Amino acid sequence: MVSEHSDASDASDASDASGGDTGALALKILVAGGFGVGKTTLVGAVSEIRPLRTEELLSEAGQSVDDTGGVDHKTTTTVAMDFGRITIRSGLSLYLFGTPGQDRFWFLWDELSQGALGAVVLADTRRLEDCFPAVDYFEHRRIPFVVAVNCFAGARQHGASDISRALDLDRGTPVVLCDARDRDSGKEVLIRLVEYAGRMHTARLLDSVG
Repeated sequence: MVSEHSDASDASDASDASGGDTGALALKILVAGGFGVGKTTLVGAVSEIRPLRTEELLSEAGQSVDDTGGVDHKTTTTVAMDFGRITIRSGLSLYLFGTPGQDRFWFLWDELSQGALGAVVLADTRRLEDCFPAVDYFEHRRIPFVVAVNCFAGARQHGASDISRALDLDRGTPVVLCDARDRDSGKEVLIRLVEYAGRMHTARLLDSVG
């Protein structure tokens, strides 16, 4: 059974982002990336409500299909999604949906991505290749995204331009360094995404009108 670390009041709170204010705006953001990169940690760090989590203990059966190299300390895994909420400023809130990282759960991504303003692709420089599927997914669907490099202790540090070249990102796609455990750091990532996604959607609207 999936364990949901939430209660009824959290679910009710999450279902009404506007709090009754018809002028409030709630935007849907995905947090994606490879297995064990810190998606659940980021959502939990920035959420102003107790986050909904769907985690299960890693099993011996899962070891045959999940690549846990480099994250041997990890004992749980997201099997559906994480959910949190953060208010960026008065009248602007973000709904955060953390996607599962394993291949066998990717069928959920299509459902989660519907109506999304944009996405954060978390990257670990020790396993940079793990975020290629997420990058390809959002590029092919023209969903604006930023790459947020989670700076793990002991991992080799690389500049944003180096990461961009290694991932062969489209020109202009933001790459930011972050600490997924830190609320302020995570909030800066989300602000960068909202700004970038706003520019992209505006440019596409102008192109369609033109």
